[in-house]
Amino acid sequence: MRKASVAGSFYPASCNEIETHITYFNEVLDKNIEEKDRKLFDLKPKALIVPHAGWVYSGFTANFVYRMTKNFDSKRVILIGPSHKIAYEGASICLEHEYESPCKNIKIDTEYSKILKEKFDLINLPSAHAEHSTEVQVPFIAHYIKDVELVEIIYSDYSPTKLSEIINFLLEDKKNLVVISSDLSHYYDKKTAMALDYNCIQAVHDLDEKMLDKCEACGKIGINAIIKSAEDLNLTPLIVDYRTSADASGDETQVVGYMSAIFV
Repeated sequence: MRKASVAGSFYPASCNEIETHITYFNEVLDKNIEEKDRKLFDLKPKALIVPHAGWVYSGFTANFVYRMTKNFDSKRVILIGPSHKIAYEGASICLEHEYESPCKNIKIDTEYSKILKEKFDLINLPSAHAEHSTEVQVPFIAHYIKDVELVEIIYSDYSPTKLSEIINFLLEDKKNLVVISSDLSHYYDKKTAMALDYNCIQAVHDLDEKMLDKCEACGKIGINAIIKSAEDLNLTPLIVDYRTSADASGDETQVVGYMSAIFV
């Protein structure tokens, strides 16, 4: 079992509370989205960029893109996120058999994970997988995508080019959905944060790796990798939502930025 490590802190520990949060996110979205933008929910993304802060801060932004996956015929979701707790060289893939989550546990595709491990010389470092950047995504996946299996990759010191090679391989399978987890700038005043975050958003929108030099994001390796893959595979990025923690907290002195995007 890949045990849940941040249930009750980053997201609710009870299924009822999770469903209440998702219902609320969608009520706010439906009340405010313009009619012309509802066609977004007809798209079938091949990859997502999602934030990974506590749901009270970034849950709305993440839910926006997860809602687009509701009718997607995925058989496997590959979660790719940065390591926050420990530093190491490489990328670690989870080889447990099941992923614990409040509403339902989800099967991990262990055999497929072993294939990836061998093909791309990944490591298996169990301590790296007590990681919130990927875990906070799982209740959304359990809600929106039925009968799906998971793969979890946590990277630390790793090459964006190597990660892009993995993503390219993953997207050869049309029933794979790749999820890149990253927050944006951390603990600047809101004006400074938004200026820095603009660089990240523009880099994704334009598929411009050079622009990433001006971007501060804890998952910048993952963002860089999906930009490379989008260029290789002729995918089109769409920025879906951006906000900062100030939208939830009201504190504009030390904010964190959150973006969600899809690739179609």
